Amino acid sequence: MKPVKKDNLYSQIKSILQQARQTAYRAVNFTMVLAYWEIGRRIVEDEQQGKKKAGYGKYLLKDLSVKLTSDFGNGFSVDNLENFRKFYLAFSSQPISYAVRRISQKSHAVSDQSKKRNALSSEFTISNALRRELTWTHYRLLMRVENEAARTWYMNEAAESNWSTRALERQINTFTYERILSSKNKKGVKKEAGKRAEKASPLDFIKDPYVLEFLQLPPNTSFYEKDIEEAIISKLQHFILELGKGFSFVARQKRISAEDDHFYIDLVFYNYILKCFVLIDLKLGKLTHQDIGQMDLYVRYWQEHEKTDTDNPTIGIILCSQKNETIVKYSVLKESKQLFASKYKLYLPTEEELKNEVNEEITKYNQYHSK
Repeated sequence: MKPVKKDNLYSQIKSILQQARQTAYRAVNFTMVLAYWEIGRRIVEDEQQGKKKAGYGKYLLKDLSVKLTSDFGNGFSVDNLENFRKFYLAFSSQPISYAVRRISQKSHAVSDQSKKRNALSSEFTISNALRRELTWTHYRLLMRVENEAARTWYMNEAAESNWSTRALERQINTFTYERILSSKNKKGVKKEAGKRAEKASPLDFIKDPYVLEFLQLPPNTSFYEKDIEEAIISKLQHFILELGKGFSFVARQKRISAEDDHFYIDLVFYNYILKCFVLIDLKLGKLTHQDIGQMDLYVRYWQEHEKTDTDNPTIGIILCSQKNETIVKYSVLKESKQLFASKYKLYLPTEEELKNEVNEEITKYNQYHSK
């Protein structure tokens, strides 16, 4: 066995220590997250016992804050204790990991009441637990999501896609869950995006609309498709985050040739989860049948000349500023499992505007695709 060079040895040891510190940090962080959940549970249960007393909850938190701050220092303000309480209420219906049971079982003398509490904790299972990859700041953002199915989806996606708290906040603010849900609002498709199919489907990934406010292109201003493309390339990381999980950039303005005619695909990506290429064409104005025909040509060409035997069928997405649902209904888009048309927005709409947009897409789709 050859001796390890000093520089190489140092790099290996450095990597081991960095990984160990990161693992220790995550373990400590998640233990505190579980402790906050348990504190919230105790507060809620105590409030329920004393609910007949006027202002009991407010007095309880203020008294706890003073005592905990005296014993443990900062971090136990009334606002933080209220966050612990909200944390428990938001996630109380979900199974929590074994560590919570350990915390509960190590508490003070076992009274009849604590036995009941431990019995309740023992019902929790390890499956579908809180995600240990996430920080307390992540969970503070997740608490703002009222829909439990959406909250669970954001939690799992944030953990699996390694979202920063800033990325998670943007995904929540732009209603990513609802947009994916509206995009896959078709017969035979499960309503809950959090319920993952055994095999990944393009319907689980396509959004409508796509919100591209990070491009910082002013609305209602004359520009060309190439300007949008340039802006996307300059902020490719943001665009990939908006596309969703599993996307990697392949090419821009990819030339394909049909005898003497040459065409250029605006953007090409590969999704390693779906195991397929994704072609994106950017269009200003309303979607036309020519746009659909052109994307259909791109996908068919790619299938024959670029796709390998190990790749799944190629997907084509037309990003347009407006959609004509009649054209969608009577084109190959209606029955195709490979072609999609989605709107894009160049500014971040208000919460109400985005909700209305999603609901409008669902209504339009149901009207034009109903029998």
